[in-house]
Amino acid sequence: MGVSTSAPDKGIAVVTVDFPPVNAFPVRGWYDLAAALRAAGADPEVRCVVLTAEGRGFNAGVDIKELQRAAGHGALLGANRGCSEAFAAVYDCEVPVIAAVHGFCLGGGIGLVGNADAIVAAEDATFGLPELDRGALGAATHLARLVPQHLMRTLYYTSRTVTAEELHRHGSVWRVVPREALRDAALELAREIAAKDGHLLRLAKAAINGIDPVDVRRSYRFEQGFTFEANLSGVADRVRDTFGGGGGSGAGGGATDTTFTRDREEQS
Repeated sequence: MGVSTSAPDKGIAVVTVDFPPVNAFPVRGWYDLAAALRAAGADPEVRCVVLTAEGRGFNAGVDIKELQRAAGHGALLGANRGCSEAFAAVYDCEVPVIAAVHGFCLGGGIGLVGNADAIVAAEDATFGLPELDRGALGAATHLARLVPQHLMRTLYYTSRTVTAEELHRHGSVWRVVPREALRDAALELAREIAAKDGHLLRLAKAAINGIDPVDVRRSYRFEQGFTFEANLSGVADRVRDTFGGGGGSGAGGGATDTTFTRDREEQS
């Protein structure tokens, strides 16, 4: 359980997360993931990183139960800083990062995949930001890297999810494959990238980040300020206290969100 790194092929590092039952990360988990990504990127033998997960889904965001148990704002500060570090570690990784996504990718998961260089997804993958239903804000910065502006706003305001196939049509997901083929598909793309000159790949990553029209660190930090405001005003606690009462609704969430809620209740 936790974060681990393996090297299945020359030039490729696979960083795997595993926080049962639904990969809702504790504060420490975000920092551990950031450290693993930075270490992989700093390894001169690595030319591509694959970020993947064990379990039923790729990422369920922050462990809300941990926030609810903690007194004061220490856990909230830790979660926000940890998310910021992990998202930045994906973006700033010295080599390309491929996100291999299955099941649900929610909240902080959007921050990770939105900052990745490429996404390969299983047919069962769904993506969304249920922040407004969970007493939080944030990661619109990263959702905007996956879908057009007006769709991002609609998804954000409604807390609906979209499928891997829908993101594929928007061009943000490279391939959609059966669940059992996800790892092989991600490694296939990683091998193609890792076949390039390592030094040139690192220059390419730095160059592409340098021409990005949005400073993702600054943009996400701006969003986080409103999360703190929501907490200090009490509205975040009021919304979080209702968490677990019924899951999502509508075409984007429905049964998936209900199952997700039940699993997170079992977690703590």
